Amino acid sequence: MTRPSPAKRPPVPRAKPRKSSAGQTEIPQGDLFLLDSPLYGEIRGERSLMAFPFFALSKNAWMKPLSYKTDTVTIEVRPSASGVATIYDKEIVLYIASLMAAKLEAGEDVAQDFVFTAHDLFSVTGSNHSARSYGRLSEALERLQGTQIKTNIEAGGEGEEGFFSWLSEAKLHYNKTRAGERRLKAVKVRLCDWLFRAILLDRHVLDYAAAYFQLGPIERRIYEVARSTGDGDGFEIDLATFRLQIGYQNPLANFRAALRQIVVADTIPDYRLDLVETIGDPDGTEVVKRGRKTNPVRVVITRRLTALDEHPKPRLSRQLLSTAEPVPKAPREAGRETGREPSRESPRESGITESEDLF
Repeated sequence: MTRPSPAKRPPVPRAKPRKSSAGQTEIPQGDLFLLDSPLYGEIRGERSLMAFPFFALSKNAWMKPLSYKTDTVTIEVRPSASGVATIYDKEIVLYIASLMAAKLEAGEDVAQDFVFTAHDLFSVTGSNHSARSYGRLSEALERLQGTQIKTNIEAGGEGEEGFFSWLSEAKLHYNKTRAGERRLKAVKVRLCDWLFRAILLDRHVLDYAAAYFQLGPIERRIYEVARSTGDGDGFEIDLATFRLQIGYQNPLANFRAALRQIVVADTIPDYRLDLVETIGDPDGTEVVKRGRKTNPVRVVITRRLTALDEHPKPRLSRQLLSTAEPVPKAPREAGRETGREPSRESPRESGITESEDLF
């Protein structure tokens, strides 16, 4: 099936320079903030950022370091004074990646600097346009610039030693009204070298479902891992390994309880989550509470069937990302799909209650 291509970005008219009364050439005000927004097409993300836990699963400041380590992949994340960048801060990174992917698809030149309006960002992610949202935007940019990341995952065929931040520069540009009030005019950011190379050279970019921004933190990570694993048809994994892949910091028993709620809610777009208890292995029990043991649980994720599916059942991939080679080292592939509707403004929902501690 051939999906329709997303709408092409219309050319942005540039104002012509003019002469001042002193004979000097003035730069038109609009050119100071030549916008890369609004976004045309779907939200997209770099595959490694979908597969591995780079962000904290929290709505509030998370001040502890994060780490992830397998035989092939190592990730270390250090907080700034304002904490580690969260899964909600990641919305900005996804938006920037989507702007860049749209430019590449349209054959336009790309650079690491991006300028956009908060209004368009909020319209895509479904955030309301309140003063509180603008305050959160400033805090998110601060965390994205301050969080330090170190990983052995290569990007664009190159590895890096040392730490980097998601944004090497982040600024909010304001103007003042006649009443002296500040109004946000544009957001200017500079994407880090690592992620810029990954999108530009590796092209491991996958689209997101429009309902992603309505999900809670754990559901978001489950969707991302499912979308980026193998060919995206689904997989099976043990509960403990899946907890590490998601980046959940609390004990395994808490994670199991959270997944049970998510199974009942069944709100993850495109995928279905099931928990399968393994019976008959006396040596494979899991200690849940003091003096109590339960049978091991495996997580099974399958892609939802649609009327357009050619096969009656989705294939089940048992290949686990935690034991696979880092995604950027794989051969180049387009990995992009088109034709999804852009995100709409809607309240964020979660199978986990607000009072539940995700960590």
